[in-house]
Amino acid sequence: METQYHVRVYIYSIISIQSFMLLAGTAAFVHSSSFSSEVGKCNLDSDYDNHPKRVSAPCSWKFLMESYFEKHDSLMDSDIQAFFVHELHPATCEVIQQNLNSLLRMSVLHRNLIGEGSHRHLFSFLKFNVLSEATFELPAHFCEAIIIERLPHGIFADPFELQHLIERGVFVDAAVFGDTNLELPSVLSNRSIVEVHVDIGNNFLATNKEGVEIKLELPLHARYPPLDGSGYSEVEINKPNLFVHCSVNEPLQQQDCLWLLIDESTQLKTSTIVWRIPSGNEKHVKVVSLVTFTVALLSTLLIVLTSIYSSHVNKY
Repeated sequence: METQYHVRVYIYSIISIQSFMLLAGTAAFVHSSSFSSEVGKCNLDSDYDNHPKRVSAPCSWKFLMESYFEKHDSLMDSDIQAFFVHELHPATCEVIQQNLNSLLRMSVLHRNLIGEGSHRHLFSFLKFNVLSEATFELPAHFCEAIIIERLPHGIFADPFELQHLIERGVFVDAAVFGDTNLELPSVLSNRSIVEVHVDIGNNFLATNKEGVEIKLELPLHARYPPLDGSGYSEVEINKPNLFVHCSVNEPLQQQDCLWLLIDESTQLKTSTIVWRIPSGNEKHVKVVSLVTFTVALLSTLLIVLTSIYSSHVNKY
């Protein structure tokens, strides 16, 4: 009787644990799914106003993507690109009256992935040449480059990691929009967008005649991809959107100027970046499932036999 009692208690315990794990997994899935639908949620609470080099953004938004998500809830590339070209109206810039395309010319845009496996860095090298002689007459200004990376399914940036880079002074500011759940696999996740602000200095339109170089490393991580026959899953990273934002601060003139610098006519020395992410091989599913089930069954039997033997020893 005592042996049967111990076995019954063990079985009830196993059932209770499995039920708890099932409920917890269901709750986590529901929470993750609802979280994924919250596009436009900024998860970095950086000290924006107190940053010594921070440029006040046009209008009232801190990030350009905040302005986008005020009107849209789509993460499609075509919708975002159309917003940048047709709907994003920067603040009036009477102080710097020239079109920035006549002041700056992109000469190099080189991008590649650094590292191997599921945790890599997206390296971008950008170089601008200042062309117009009229820039010598520009008033005092401070400028920053704004890089917007539209990440595909299966890749994400860690907001906490970006926050650490901000604290170290690598970025002026950064934010992640879209799906920021770090635990979801690729098939259950949504896309995300990373907006990074980089300092390019005081009066750079007037003083950098030999060009301005920006080197940026953005840490990215791959989600668990679906099974694939080759053992790898490929995702493509397209070119980013790049803005230059300048702030003019004078006693009688305080304005913000924003320019979309990259367009379809720009000659870029880059192509779409392909990231081959290691994934489970479909050919191994049956073998892995059989081994997993066998190990679990043997472990359960071992626990039951140990419990029976222990109760038998204690009885005598």
